[in-house]
Amino acid sequence: MTGTQLASAQERALAILGGEPDDATLRRYLHGIPGVDAVGLEQRAASLGSRSIKTTSKAWALDRIISLIDLTTLEGADTPGKVRSLVAKALTPDASDAQTPRVAAVCVYGDMVPAAVAALGTAHGDPDDGLVSVAAVATAFPSGRSSVAVKLQDTAEAVAAGADEIDMVIDRGAFLAGRYGEVFDQIARVKEACRRPDGGYASLKVILETGELNTYDNVRRASWLSILAGGDFIKTSTGKVAPAATLPVTLLMLEVVRDWHRMTGGRIGVKPAGGIRTSKDAIKYLVTVAETVGEEWLQPHLFRFGASSLLNDVLLQRQKLSTGHYSGADYVTID
Repeated sequence: MTGTQLASAQERALAILGGEPDDATLRRYLHGIPGVDAVGLEQRAASLGSRSIKTTSKAWALDRIISLIDLTTLEGADTPGKVRSLVAKALTPDASDAQTPRVAAVCVYGDMVPAAVAALGTAHGDPDDGLVSVAAVATAFPSGRSSVAVKLQDTAEAVAAGADEIDMVIDRGAFLAGRYGEVFDQIARVKEACRRPDGGYASLKVILETGELNTYDNVRRASWLSILAGGDFIKTSTGKVAPAATLPVTLLMLEVVRDWHRMTGGRIGVKPAGGIRTSKDAIKYLVTVAETVGEEWLQPHLFRFGASSLLNDVLLQRQKLSTGHYSGADYVTID
């Protein structure tokens, strides 16, 4: 996104809100959104999760899952050596099969960005072009409990170090207290802090931490708020709070993205993160994306899996499929 595009997006948000994004205006808009039919949402998610894909599509699905993964290490014990190992896995997921696609990105803490950039070398770049991005968590991840100044510095330092994407966390306390203007302002200011020297912007993924939002209505409101404030992606979770990603919550967020696209023509990404560990589960998400917003969303700049262990299972199932030891029972069957 360029500065002109960001300004245009901000103007569009103000036009939709019908006023400045203060608490009163945002409350009026967000609480005017129809409530979520929880039973209907969960039934539709269960139905989509039981859909099947053709046997001939399973190889495609496995490769597509790999290409949409943000391979992640977010531990206090992370070291440059661990990040280099993560990057090696991102670039060559299966050393026995050179046709295995690369993952979309590696996701690390901000201070590990230089190590990730150096390890990627010439492979660092746009995952839509077969390269690997560097994503950095920021804004006092995972709690989000710090001053705005610290959050902005955290973001700016990661971008200056070479991060292509910033995964920020919203202030859930402020959101749940109804201080929507404060949350909007922080997202908008973090987006400004994503500005690169060339005038472009690092992609901003806004983490809602849906496990702490308590209701589907809150998830829907937080999704709209994040998009209106300038987020490029909406992301379910930090992976540090249970429940993390669930299919009904991800479906709800995809419906918001679909409605935003219908309203404005803009395309917003979605990233379920935390708890998606098997190929079988990941395929359910692929089907849900395709059926809700369309197959065009199944590309790195519009959909990601935040995962640390998912890749291993996908590689195992891929190997089984290539050797003929694959069992359809390992997956949802998709016709």
